Amino acid sequence: MFMQSKIRLLRPVYWIAALLLFARAAKADIAWQDWSPKVFEQAKVEKKLVILDLAAVWCHWCHVMDANTYSDPAVQKLLRAGYIAVRADQDAHPALSARYEDYGWPATIIFDGNGRELAKRQGYIPPKMMASMLKAFIDDPTPGPSATATPAIVESAGNGLTDTQRAAMQKKFLGAYDPKLGAWGHTDKFLDWDAVEYCLVSGHEGMARQTLQAAELLIDPVWGGMDQYSTGGDWTHPHFEKIMPVQAESIRIYAIAATSLRDPRWLEPAQKIRGYVKNFLTSPDGAFYVSQDADLVDGRNSAAYYALSGAARRARGVPRIDRHIYASSNGRAIACLCALYDAGGGRGCLVDAQRAARWILASRSLPGGGFRHDQRDAGGPYLADTLEMGRAFFALYQSTADRAWLARAEAAADFIEAHFNAGTGFASTAPQAGDPLAPEPNIDENIGLARFAVRLGFAAGNSKYRAMANHAMRYLAAPAVIASQGFAVGGILLADRELRSEPVHVVIVGSKENAGAAALYSAALRSAPPFARVEWYDRKEGPLPGNDVTYPDLPGATAFLCSGSACSSPIKTPAQLTARLLAAAASR
Repeated sequence: MFMQSKIRLLRPVYWIAALLLFARAAKADIAWQDWSPKVFEQAKVEKKLVILDLAAVWCHWCHVMDANTYSDPAVQKLLRAGYIAVRADQDAHPALSARYEDYGWPATIIFDGNGRELAKRQGYIPPKMMASMLKAFIDDPTPGPSATATPAIVESAGNGLTDTQRAAMQKKFLGAYDPKLGAWGHTDKFLDWDAVEYCLVSGHEGMARQTLQAAELLIDPVWGGMDQYSTGGDWTHPHFEKIMPVQAESIRIYAIAATSLRDPRWLEPAQKIRGYVKNFLTSPDGAFYVSQDADLVDGRNSAAYYALSGAARRARGVPRIDRHIYASSNGRAIACLCALYDAGGGRGCLVDAQRAARWILASRSLPGGGFRHDQRDAGGPYLADTLEMGRAFFALYQSTADRAWLARAEAAADFIEAHFNAGTGFASTAPQAGDPLAPEPNIDENIGLARFAVRLGFAAGNSKYRAMANHAMRYLAAPAVIASQGFAVGGILLADRELRSEPVHVVIVGSKENAGAAALYSAALRSAPPFARVEWYDRKEGPLPGNDVTYPDLPGATAFLCSGSACSSPIKTPAQLTARLLAAAASR
């Protein structure tokens, strides 16, 4: 207590430096290695086990583990005696993150030299508990109760959910809703984008509105970023890390809500979050950084800091920003900016999205249409990077009607089929020589792939992309996959719904230099439902890629709503098009 009081009396710069110095000293007593298949070869030679500390640079409890657990002399002694100690940043290792996302962060995994999992532990582990666990596996290196085997995945025989599965999932999903505070479940509160989007398209708009409104409490009132989640079963105990996927998907779902609920009031929270991204997570070149730390001082709760004004915060310093530029998080950011632009958020959104896309193309591209994760990767390639960039390119195509972006999206999908098809779904990474951890499919990635590929199939007029979507959906419909999700099945229900549906199809016919055609296209973007195919047919560019409808040659700009190979009567004004699209969405 005396030492704590002394530290509190020090000027901030000194106690920050002292704590950082302490953390560095603690880490120096453990010979942390980077994640690599070679650590298992070393473990066999030295007859040791492997412990993986899978952490995040923005994670409060990861910092606490460093300060308390990994600085403990007993823990350090056991690690030196019996373990190869490996530390990995989950943001830098997408396959590890996808594999162990249910266990962190921090996640602690113990392996034997053959890569067999002996223990998988979630969250903070106090020093005595950690020492006891380390000693137990040195004495008896056999799997413990936490290292449960992954259930065998038996793919669905069809291309989607059965009626029985769908009904049971919908019942569980709706039954888990918290009618008092919004969102699903009664422990941590966060903005579940897939769940909200499913509500928006399936007739449960009240749940969507309540959750979107409640989640605004997680938006920093000063800087505008979206906190990851709140503990305590309510929305008032936030964890303050600001992660790009959370920022991006929150912007996207608020933008979708503005269109689906026909209420521009939802653009306000989207713009607040976008302002934070622009001010804190945007590089000078226009690409996007990955996160901002929860803590100003590692391991020290920052609630008091975030209660301050902007000027007062900056006087104390700004929490660390992870300036890595990953293709996957940039893909999400690009797609979200396109969604905000489509909903009427301003042309600056599209300018920023295209600038970031060009930077990633120049700096992260792989031959054949794929993408690296970072400037240099220890492993990979990883599905998440090419998938998120493919989705970004498709979003850019929808926002701009520029067919070059559609070609990029097709190239990304072709790279995915060539490198990540795992037989059962699509795996998070390509196989790597010597790695004892065989690639595994991830549920969220396969949801994203199914939804991307089915849209791409319609737009490109190519059935191979529909086949990819069906392949991902057969994995998602496997009973073991559904059971593992509990009530968090909004994404699977969304993917299933889209694979069973034909998108609302609106086509603008007219020159891209025609102001009337441009006004019709903007109206289509603002009014179309989330699952829509919006195209602009300028005859000078030749037939549309899908080329499944013949359009009459009429004077002036014209819009059509199409289904199959048939289209509506001509629509000449943005107001008429908006009314027709809203009616089409309501009928669905």
